[in-house]
Formats: sequence, structure tokens, C-alpha cells
Amino acid sequence: MTAALLMGATAMAKNLKVLVMSTSPAVEKVEDGTKIKDGLRLTAGVKKVKADLTSQKIVVTYDADKTASKTILAVMKKMGYEAAVISEGQASGKHSVDGTSGASKQKQ
Repeated sequence: MTAALLMGATAMAKNLKVLVMSTSPAVEKVEDGTKIKDGLRLTAGVKKVKADLTSQKIVVTYDADKTASKTILAVMKKMGYEAAVISEGQASGKHSVDGTSGASKQKQ
């Protein structure tokens, strides 16, 4: 019962958002994507990072109660990437990233 209460409290505490950005220089190699993923995963509140080489976009899911998009952009800058926000919004089960294009789309 205690575990169930803890899991419920954790789920309610999360204010998950999705940040989609492009970078300069562009993410063109697997090594670039890995560098960005590894760097952002060390940032408090970052839950998931996807580097899409095809679309050259970075998609970050983060807990807005623990970090902010400006912090994520600052981490990107420290790693040598200027990041431009393409979109930002609440994470939901209906939102996904197309694996081939990296474009955001709604599930039906």
C-alpha cells in the first residue's frame, strides 16, 4: 500500500512538458545526438531525450517542476549548440514524434 501511495504522489507531482528544438550546428551524426542525449540526461528534471538525425530536431521531455526550458537551452549552449525552440507544450499520451521525419503529430 505504501508503494502505491508513493507512486501516486510521484505521478501527481510531475508537470511533464515536451520541448522540440533545432540546433546550430545541426545534429548530423550519431555521435552528436549521443553527446546531446548524455549531456541533457544529467540535467535535473529531464526525463527523456530524442535526437532525430533525419529532421535534425531534439525532443526533450522534462518535469517543469524541476527544470525550465531556459535551463535546457543553457545546457545546450554549454555543450556548444545554439538551440532554437520549435515548440513547447504539455506532454500527453496523444502527442508523439514521427520516427521517420521527427515531426510532431497527434495520434488518432
